[in-house]
Amino acid sequence: MLGQMIIKRGGKQEGESPFWISFADLMSALMVLFLVVMAVTLVAVTQSIDAATRTQIERSQAISKVMAMIARDPRSKGVGVDQQNYRIDLGKEVRFDSNSYVIHANAGEFLRTYVPVLLKAKDTPEGARWMRSVVVEGFTDEDGTYLYNLQLSLERSRSVVCSLFEGVGGKDALTAEQLRGVQELFLVGGYSFNSIKKDKAESRRVEFRVDFWGIDEVTPSPSEVLRGKEFGKCY
Repeated sequence: MLGQMIIKRGGKQEGESPFWISFADLMSALMVLFLVVMAVTLVAVTQSIDAATRTQIERSQAISKVMAMIARDPRSKGVGVDQQNYRIDLGKEVRFDSNSYVIHANAGEFLRTYVPVLLKAKDTPEGARWMRSVVVEGFTDEDGTYLYNLQLSLERSRSVVCSLFEGVGGKDALTAEQLRGVQELFLVGGYSFNSIKKDKAESRRVEFRVDFWGIDEVTPSPSEVLRGKEFGKCY
């Protein structure tokens, strides 16, 4: 009798297991997904940076245009316009006597002639978007105490603004619309005897500092309260 032949079937090799094939496919899919997410994120970040950079460039170009417009105006002749630092030194046109904040008549006439240059710049598209304010900064010479000169510098700044509301009926008088612009745009500040010039007479001066909105700041709408507010009088 022939003996029974027992044939043993070998199991599948471990490398042929469908489990390992599926796991490898899963890892490949996850890697592809990760690369896609990273690519999308990188594109989004790049676009965000590009948008911020464009806004910064647009702001810088707009400010440069506003300051160049002020500097090129014929009425700026004799006035020091610092286009890089946004400052306007009124030069010899507006000077004060020692210990005085009284505006001379010719200085007042000059101011009422010159300030429309700044109002005109504000009315441009670039000015309307970016110009925040014009700060009138008063200065003194070194004579006197710090607090006395601080008060004196503030009074000088105030006198400059007050002079803009004078001259009613004169050829150099500002219109009601221009005075509204002054009311909305101009602020006053004082610097005591900071930034002293070599000459005391040159130190007793005023400067305009043009302030601009930042990139992330939203330009507010004109205040209706100011539009209905009386100008009043300076004493």
